[in-house]
Amino acid sequence: MTVIVLEPVVDDTNDTNTQNENVDDEFVVPESNAFGHNFRDYEKDSIRKEIVQEFYRKNHIYQTFEFAKKKKEHYGKLDKTEMSIWECCELLNEYVDESDPDLDEPQIEHLLQTAEAIRRDYPDEDWLHLTALIHDLGKVLLHPAFGEEPQWCVVGDTFPLGCAFDESIVHHQFFKENPDSGNPAFNTKQGIYTENCGLDKVTMSWGHDEYMYLVAKGNNTTLPPAALFIIRFHSFYAMHRSGAYTFLMNDEDEEMLKWLQVFNKYDLYSKSKVRINQEQVKPYYLSLINKYFPEKLKW
Repeated sequence: MTVIVLEPVVDDTNDTNTQNENVDDEFVVPESNAFGHNFRDYEKDSIRKEIVQEFYRKNHIYQTFEFAKKKKEHYGKLDKTEMSIWECCELLNEYVDESDPDLDEPQIEHLLQTAEAIRRDYPDEDWLHLTALIHDLGKVLLHPAFGEEPQWCVVGDTFPLGCAFDESIVHHQFFKENPDSGNPAFNTKQGIYTENCGLDKVTMSWGHDEYMYLVAKGNNTTLPPAALFIIRFHSFYAMHRSGAYTFLMNDEDEEMLKWLQVFNKYDLYSKSKVRINQEQVKPYYLSLINKYFPEKLKW
């Protein structure tokens, strides 16, 4: 299949400066996750702890600069299949994220919970509703149709490669076995990068964030730049939760970060055992998909 990669067409009425005027703080953070524990508590003994820890051990050992580069080149061709956004959502009914200490529900439940929570608080930002629905669709990499990738190279927190691993990254101790840790070109603070080079210049660990970003961009979405930033960096917790790697960011990244931090609250804290009526909300999200994407996407 021949794939033509196109730049996204951006609606000027949705530029970042206009969006930032509407950023506020309406979401009420719940006291505990679906298991009754604090959110993102990786030390709390629970039925999920051992699964999550083993996931990050493999992730931190095998996610190298060369590995991520090869995966991006392979999947960036977008030649695996063609399907709609909603078809992809339905495929994710089959998967539970092993890296998530807060929820063990199928992925489509998390997508709809996030999207509906944002829709309630930001009714006029339909681009953000759709971004919430699709932000994790890159997890389709787990599906046999896409090579049945192991979870350690699809889900979990993401981080820059080509520079030192910041200590704020969850389960940082496992990086000592990563080959890049012993590479002089990669183990300094800036590594191969320059101050304020911009996150678009950075090679991130490979996973669903990067893949869905490539899919959205390569299929000529009309979602605004802030949406693409959210999709690509929503798992980059070391940056948007701990303030690490700010030396890589430029002024545009700083503006986009405001919307990512809004989104992150809903992505993290909307997780619960409460199910969304899929058939009831489906027509609304199909209308947004038709507005911002072609009928069939290349994946």
